[in-house]
Amino acid sequence: MVVVFDAQCLLCHRWVQFLLRHDHRAVFRFAAIQGATGQALLRQAGLQVEGLQTLLLVDGERSWQHSGAIFRILHPLGWPWRAAWLGWLVPAILRDALYRLIARNRYRIFGRTDACMIAPADVKARFLD
Repeated sequence: MVVVFDAQCLLCHRWVQFLLRHDHRAVFRFAAIQGATGQALLRQAGLQVEGLQTLLLVDGERSWQHSGAIFRILHPLGWPWRAAWLGWLVPAILRDALYRLIARNRYRIFGRTDACMIAPADVKARFLD
């Protein structure tokens, strides 16, 4: 599975760090939207980099965005993260509206960097660009 993320977003950076710390089976690989692989995966999912306000999870031919991507990502991490599936009880229109609100304001709330994240040597092979 490939997590496509905004490498300039500090919230996204922390999310990737969280996944690296908790993905003990190395299920996930990562592609920045600023890289060629990330942009190709976005195009494949029908998304554009400009104005992108979602995380994208790609698993083969299938992809997920917004809160659906978050739930799908947390599931393979096992307990207690798998309990996030309880969030499916909240209607998608509400949870995705909250997701989009945070995504729209992510730079203002969490910060932004002009430099893309540099992968640590021990996990560098999991980054596609």
